[in-house]
Amino acid sequence: MTVIQIKTLADRIEDLLPQTQCTKCGYPACRPYAEAVARGEANYNQCPPGGQQGVARLAAVLGKPVIALNPANGVERPRPLAVIDEQICIGCTLCMQACPVDAIVGAPKHMHTVVAELCTGCDLCVPPCPVDCISMPPVTGEATGWDAWSEAQAEAARERHNRREARLAREREAAEARVAARRSSAAAASAAVDIQPGNAASSAASPAPAAPAANDAEAKKRAIIQAALQRARKKKEELAAKGQGPLNTEHVSADVQAQIDAAEARRRRLGLARNDSPEAADTTDTVNASTPPAPADTRNPR
Repeated sequence: MTVIQIKTLADRIEDLLPQTQCTKCGYPACRPYAEAVARGEANYNQCPPGGQQGVARLAAVLGKPVIALNPANGVERPRPLAVIDEQICIGCTLCMQACPVDAIVGAPKHMHTVVAELCTGCDLCVPPCPVDCISMPPVTGEATGWDAWSEAQAEAARERHNRREARLAREREAAEARVAARRSSAAAASAAVDIQPGNAASSAASPAPAAPAANDAEAKKRAIIQAALQRARKKKEELAAKGQGPLNTEHVSADVQAQIDAAEARRRRLGLARNDSPEAADTTDTVNASTPPAPADTRNPR
């Protein structure tokens, strides 16, 4: 099969996927999964949101028999909707960064909310939330698969996902350009200083810069975060007493797990690590929950 044929088949397969971008198929989005199916590297029964009807659609295009949905990728279910508990949300923005279709709005240190019409029910916002304030109640009654979703919704979700990917690419390029510019400027400044006469003597005589007066601000930030987490832990204890624990904590993708690990690392640096954490807290670093490290390639073993 030629490259052109593979691309054409991948386009046809992608058009039959629900575009929830949930990664349950084992790929970072619907398009990579479609390309893998077209190449014969992935089976056509790995999309739980599409359900059994989705498997039948793909089988018809591929000229293959209808087979059962692979339970390793999940189960067909009514479509859920992400709901954020405003009383628990601490404004960490991790859910916003995990959402593949930009269906969550908010700002750092401010309460977030989900735009219900845009949510695909992908579950990806649940694992990174450090205070477990997101629930995923079903909103389609008994309807599952394509009975709980529409072609128009799928196309709109694909367009939002593509716009988000393009925006993230532009932001990465801009960030890399800023870093390169700073390095170039620093190198030029260093070279200019080195060629000045008497540089060593003047450097030795120069007093050390005063330490920034940020300790008070950092202490206040720690106190605010500590209070928010204490409220969240109390809420979690109440939910645990009722038998309601954290949701969707198994089979987390590498992308989401990296965000969770980064959040936990920041909490440890602030001395807010959980009691069962084996690592010692280092309170000398500051926290910036709104700018976690760039995510790794997403894989979901589920």
